[in-house]
Amino acid sequence: MNLKRKFSQKNEYRYNFDEPMMETKLSKSLLSLIPNNSIQIIILCIGTDRSTGDSLGPMTGTFLSEFPHKHLHVYGTLDEPIHATNLQNHLQAIHSSFDNPFIIAVDACLGRVKSIGSVITAPGPIQPGKALNKDLPKVGDVHISGVVNVSGYMEFFVLQNTRLSLVMQMARKISSAFYLLDHQLSEQIAPSPSTNIIAHDGQRSSSI
Repeated sequence: MNLKRKFSQKNEYRYNFDEPMMETKLSKSLLSLIPNNSIQIIILCIGTDRSTGDSLGPMTGTFLSEFPHKHLHVYGTLDEPIHATNLQNHLQAIHSSFDNPFIIAVDACLGRVKSIGSVITAPGPIQPGKALNKDLPKVGDVHISGVVNVSGYMEFFVLQNTRLSLVMQMARKISSAFYLLDHQLSEQIAPSPSTNIIAHDGQRSSSI
């Protein structure tokens, strides 16, 4: 759980979870933030199933894991959440398993009343646990923050009293956006009809 800045940062995209075509808009924003040479894309869903407000990340990971996807590696689900006590170990494991991983971090956050329900994505890392004064490493080449409740007073109790319905709806929309992103990545990687192909005899020939 992180805290959202009061002022928007450069290249920040902000959508309300219930606005029309939100999933499509978010997926296109994410695609614009991913370098063309990134082939090892990690979706790092941070949070815990022990707190309603802080379950946005693992709930997103769970929903996304139910979709077939080719280009995304998902870490953090309700069954295997990534939180304060194991985040560093998971980061080490990811960097050991992938040569040059591009990490998209997903986490719940607290913000202003009028921002509740907003899904915000931007380049750069987030600092998980900031809302609860935990000292955790910054993580993510790109991040998604979902504003689940209001900040400023007794954040722990605010998280515990966040509506599960809101968190579930936001998580479903974010996971759907990742599903669309996976399809968009497939379209980028797929060879064009004019690309040369290898014939059965090993000779290069042009496709029709």
